[in-house]
Amino acid sequence: MKDFELDNRRYVIAGIAIAIVVIYCIRLFSLQVMSDDYKKNADSNAFLKQIEYPARGAIYDRTGKLLVFNQPSYDLMIVTNEAKGHLDTLDFCQSLGITVEQFRQRLADIKDYSKNPGYSKFTQQVFMTQLSDKDYSVFQEKMFRFPGFYIQRRTIRQYEYPYAAHVLGDVGEVNDADIEEDPYYQAGDYIGKMGIEKSYEKDLRGIKGVQILLRDAHGRIQGHYQNGKYDRRPVAGRDLTLGIDIRLQALAERMLEGKIGAVVCIEPSTGQVLCMASSPTYDPRKLVGKMRGKMHKYLSHNVWKPLLNRSIQGQYPPGSTFKTSQALTFLTEGIITPQTQYPCNHGFNYKGLHVGCHGHASPLSVIPAIQTSCNGFFCWGLFHMMSDRAKYPTVQIAMNRWRDYMVSMGFGYKLGIDLPGEKRGLIPNAQYYDHAYKGSWNGLTIISIAIGQGEVNLTPLQIANLGATIANRGYYYIPHVVAKIKGRHLPAKYFKKHWTMANRAAYDVVVAGMRASALGGTCKALNGLPFPACGKTGTAQNRGQDHSVFMGFAPMNKPRIAMAVYVENGGFGADFAVPIGKVLMEQYITGKLSKAAENEAAELQKRRIAYGKANR
Repeated sequence: MKDFELDNRRYVIAGIAIAIVVIYCIRLFSLQVMSDDYKKNADSNAFLKQIEYPARGAIYDRTGKLLVFNQPSYDLMIVTNEAKGHLDTLDFCQSLGITVEQFRQRLADIKDYSKNPGYSKFTQQVFMTQLSDKDYSVFQEKMFRFPGFYIQRRTIRQYEYPYAAHVLGDVGEVNDADIEEDPYYQAGDYIGKMGIEKSYEKDLRGIKGVQILLRDAHGRIQGHYQNGKYDRRPVAGRDLTLGIDIRLQALAERMLEGKIGAVVCIEPSTGQVLCMASSPTYDPRKLVGKMRGKMHKYLSHNVWKPLLNRSIQGQYPPGSTFKTSQALTFLTEGIITPQTQYPCNHGFNYKGLHVGCHGHASPLSVIPAIQTSCNGFFCWGLFHMMSDRAKYPTVQIAMNRWRDYMVSMGFGYKLGIDLPGEKRGLIPNAQYYDHAYKGSWNGLTIISIAIGQGEVNLTPLQIANLGATIANRGYYYIPHVVAKIKGRHLPAKYFKKHWTMANRAAYDVVVAGMRASALGGTCKALNGLPFPACGKTGTAQNRGQDHSVFMGFAPMNKPRIAMAVYVENGGFGADFAVPIGKVLMEQYITGKLSKAAENEAAELQKRRIAYGKANR
C-alpha cells in the first residue's frame, strides 16, 4: 500500500532545498553582477583617494584690512589595513608627544562605528589633527618607519585682530549632525560654528579636490592612477569683504570694557553694518587650534556670557528712543499735528494714574517733547489714539493699527541680518492684551508702551535700524554684515528698500526734534561735534540701575552713520550711551579723534559698572 504521508514529506523537503538553492543563486547574482560593493572594496586595496582641502576664503574689512586668513596645518591620517604590521608604538608616540594609552584609545575610537560611522579599514581616517610645525618636522623624518600613516596638509584660521569676535565667529570640527545634513563633510573636517564663518560657510569653504593614487600589493604608492586623469584640484573658497570698519569696531569695544551692553552702527544708504560690538566679548584668536574646545567650554560657563551676541540676541526695553516711533505714528495717523500741545506736570496724570517725568516747560509740542524726552506728551498721544472711537471703533482695532506701524519700522520680527541667532524682540498686539487682561483693558492699561517700557522689547540692532530709517526719512535696507562676495552678487533682498507706514512729513518733524535734542536737549553732548548730528536718549527702567540708551545719526542731511548704544545699568542715557555715541560718530565721520575726543574715549574705557558683588 502506498505511503502518501512519506511522499508528501519528500515533496516538502525537495521544495525547501530548491528554495534555498534559488535564494543563494539570487544572492550570488546580486553580489557579483548587480552590486558593486565587492568591486569598491577591491578598488580600495588598489587605490588611495587622498583629499585635497581648499583654502578657506579670506575676510576683509570695508577699507581692505585683512581680518581673517589661513595658516598651514597638518593632520595625521591612518589607513588601518596598512598599519597592521609591526609598529614601534613607543617611538611613534614619542615622536608625537602622546602616551601609548592615548594611541590605543585613538585607534579604538577610529574603529568604533558609533563614534566614526564612516569608518573603513581601506580608507584614510583622521588619527590626529593640527600637528604643530615642530611635530610635523619630527614625524616627517620618521614616517617611513610607520606604514599606513600619512600627512595631510590643510589650513586653520587665523584672526588678525582681537576684535569683532561675535561678527566673525569661528571654525571647529564637524559633528555627526553636520555630516548627516551635508554629504560634503566627513569626520575631521572643519565648519563655521558662529558668526559669518557659519552663515557664509558654503561660500567660504570652497570645493575639495582629490588625488587618486595607485598602490601595489604591499600598499606602496606607485603614482597617480592613469597619470592623474581622474584627479580634481581643490577650488578655494570665496573671499568676503565686510561693511565693518575695524578701527570703529576696536574703538567701540574699548569703550564697552567693564560694561555689559552693545553698540551697533549702520550705514543708512546701504544697510551695511559698520560696527557691531557686544560686551563682554573675547579674543577670537583664542578659539583656534587644539585649545579651541577648552576655551569654548570656559567661555560657555562664564557667568558674564561672553559668547552671547547682545547686539542681535539681547532683548531690551528701548526706553525713550522708542518715542520717535510714537511721534511718527501719531503724526501720520492724525492723532497730533506738529502744533499739538500736551501738558506735563512732572509726568502724565489721569484718573489717579501717574507716569513720572523730569522737570521742563509745559505744555509743549512734539519737537520740544523729543528734545526734552517728555514722558507726558507721548503718554497722552497713545491714550488719545487708543480712545479715539471715531477713528477706531474698538481699542483692539486701534491697538492693531499701532502694531502695524511698529512692524513696518522693523520691530517685533527678525530683521534678517546675515548672522545666526538673531532674536525678534516683542511688540504686543490686541490679542496679547486680550489674553493678559481677559479682554478688559484700555489705553491707560498699556500706557507704558508709549515710552518704550512695559511689554515692548527690541534688540540693539532694531534700535540702530530705527536710527537708519529716520536718517533715510522713511525706509531702511535689511542690515547686513557682508558687503561683497568675491565671484558672486549679494542676495537681492539686501538692496530692497523697506518703506514704513509713516509719511515723509512726520519724519521731517522727528528729525527736527532729534536735532533740537543735540543742540540743547538730552543729547546736548553731540553739539560739540564738527558736523550736525541728531540723537535721542533713552533711560530704560530696570529692577536695578536703569539702562543707558542712545539712538542717533550723522550728519543730519546726508547721513553716513546711524547707531544704537545700549549699556546695561548705565543710568541716564546721557551718562554712558551718548558720550560713547558721540566719540564713535567723530571717529567715523572725520576718520580720526580729536585730542579731546581721545581723552573722552580713554575715560569711558576706564569707567566700570559694578554688577552685584562682582565687577567684571
